[in-house]
Amino acid sequence: MKNKLEDLALLGGSPAFQEKLHVGYPNIGDRSYLMERMNDILDKNWLSNNGPYVQELERKIAALVGVKHCITMCNGTVALEIAIRAAELTGEVIVPSMTFIATAHALQWQEITPIFCDIDPKTHNIKPEKVEELITPRTTGIIGVHLWGRPCDVEGLSEISRRHNLKLIFDAAHAFHCTYNGRMVGSFGSAEVFSFHATKFFNTFEGGAVVTNDDDLASRVRLMKNFGFSGYDNVIYIGTNGKMNEVSAAMGLTSLESMEKFVDRNLQNYRDYQRGFSDIPGIYLLSYNEQEKCNYQYIVLEVDEEVTHINRDDLVKVLIKENIMARRYFYPGCHRMEPYRSYFPNAGLLLPETEKLVGRVLCLPTGNAVGSDAVREICQVIRLVVVNARRVREELKRYKEKIN
Repeated sequence: MKNKLEDLALLGGSPAFQEKLHVGYPNIGDRSYLMERMNDILDKNWLSNNGPYVQELERKIAALVGVKHCITMCNGTVALEIAIRAAELTGEVIVPSMTFIATAHALQWQEITPIFCDIDPKTHNIKPEKVEELITPRTTGIIGVHLWGRPCDVEGLSEISRRHNLKLIFDAAHAFHCTYNGRMVGSFGSAEVFSFHATKFFNTFEGGAVVTNDDDLASRVRLMKNFGFSGYDNVIYIGTNGKMNEVSAAMGLTSLESMEKFVDRNLQNYRDYQRGFSDIPGIYLLSYNEQEKCNYQYIVLEVDEEVTHINRDDLVKVLIKENIMARRYFYPGCHRMEPYRSYFPNAGLLLPETEKLVGRVLCLPTGNAVGSDAVREICQVIRLVVVNARRVREELKRYKEKIN
């Protein structure tokens, strides 16, 4: 029956994309500059271990964000794990379930229990009022997530953390080059963590960073990312290998040079999607505050099945059939993934807004690989589906009555 739904919904008139349009298709800057840097790396024979390109990238990111310290890492997950350990979190830490699984795993990997908190349905971010309800004597910290690059309630979380003497860290994987009340994300809490994975609008192939104004925390992070070495043959702290290599740093510097172009393309796509969805009932495009700096790297839809007469999952199947790689972010919520669903089988009872949202949200392609023509065609596919979904339901109803 689901194939029947897809076939009827398309009505044969939608475009056939020659290549799949991906969510998070990689942005690549000026290749000639990148190759110049690659050749320089090979000529110098300095491939890793805090090379000149890593040092330059850290200086430039710190200056851009407006913080004292940027410590680059091999990926955002290791950066988050090290930030958590450097902040000396233990016991229980409150996090949203509406996030990528790495946020929870970075805690659980270190035998710290993630306590899942519900969200504000309007912002999709962790709700401070719900955070306070979850604080116990074992709680040592809060991790706020700036979902979709829209900063969470920094003041609300900061006030709670001060009042209860809790550490506050932000998972800013989505929020590089975004501002909150005119101030760059990266300078809040004890530390913030960026991801520079290939799917991010700014990437280093694979990478991440911890940014902070806390001198002591930065010192611990630098030790931890390099096995605890302080100088040659002198280990003074427990650590691991979290270092970014020179090739990734070269990609990061090249991406920085094209970053404004990437943002402009994302913003144009966002505005094209706004126009395309303005007259489609039941399809709600997540909005961004254009008065703030934003990277616009996520095109997020909420699908109201009562209005569209097609649910989010069936719509995603139609889009994928048309080579449009829509994704269900962040389905089904961390609390419904292992090991957390075994540890906390009834967590969903405390997460009603999260439970609703993970069944409604999807993300659409954007980035330099997607232009205005592609956006218009994607919107047209969705318009065709929604406009004809009622007729599809009626056809399915008659079909079921016939076979019964």
